[in-house]
Amino acid sequence: MTFSIGDASADVAPAATPVAQNGQLSVCGQQLCNSHGKPIQLRGMSTHGIQWYAQCVNDASLDVLANEWNADVLRISMYVQEDGYETDPAGFTARVNDFIEKATARGLYAIVDWHMLTPGDPMYNVDRAKTFFEQIAARHRDKGNVIYEIANEPNGVHWNTIKSYADQVIPVIRAQDPDGVVLVGTEDWSSLGASGDGQGLSRILADPVTHANVMYTFHFYAASHDDYYLTTLRDAAARLPLFVTEFGTQEYTGDGPNDFGRAQQYLDLLAEHKISWTNWNYSDDMRSGAVFTEGTCAAGAFSGTARLKEAGVWIRDQIRTPDDF
Repeated sequence: MTFSIGDASADVAPAATPVAQNGQLSVCGQQLCNSHGKPIQLRGMSTHGIQWYAQCVNDASLDVLANEWNADVLRISMYVQEDGYETDPAGFTARVNDFIEKATARGLYAIVDWHMLTPGDPMYNVDRAKTFFEQIAARHRDKGNVIYEIANEPNGVHWNTIKSYADQVIPVIRAQDPDGVVLVGTEDWSSLGASGDGQGLSRILADPVTHANVMYTFHFYAASHDDYYLTTLRDAAARLPLFVTEFGTQEYTGDGPNDFGRAQQYLDLLAEHKISWTNWNYSDDMRSGAVFTEGTCAAGAFSGTARLKEAGVWIRDQIRTPDDF
């Protein structure tokens, strides 16, 4: 049997887990590559905000994500504001540490998402970010499965501000973890400027982050983001190393009707360019973008498809489908 990056299951040896197969990742050219220098595509799920839905990220749910869904990566979404990190830095750091350990035990990659959203200027939280990422990188530097997403969705600022922030935070991570892949948010809610003046890509190309092992993020919601966004992604895929750390099949609110046809167009493009992705979100929130029906996390009923919403069934199938490499 040929194992894909998304083809680990409960009845195979631990050596077949994504991390065991691929080891320390790096950015080679415009691709995310494994320890053998081979381009790969990670596929998985993002948590909802862990200040609200930590109960959905436990041993039972992560066993299902790793062994039934065959995921490669867990994005740990830690809000900074909105009752998040700023209210209890030590407590939230400890919670993220715990989730990283749980992902590691299952052979999953772990994206540590500094989920800044409002205010949209990442410089507002730069000192907090330095403290947090220094602590996270120092603790997990030897694991080889931790990916650092340093600014979720910058908004209201241009690339020069985002880059200045990145140039301050990345060296703090590098001092502890010289090799970990770092994901940098892009203009206008990580749309590469598509939700703004459309110049986000050109500004990055004119003044890219110069640190090694850096990728740029793109987010989309299929029912809201049309051909212009898809074209923006296609143009950027030919010129930048990208990672889609958040997307949904619904509207940009994470709610409303699904557009699976449009979503498939995006995923086909991501597969073509081996761009990794995580879907929003692995929780039982009331909105249509949460994969589980309400009450699932309290019931602990994660296995199978009975407690999945329509989007949950669809995204589970997308993750489970082998993509041989």
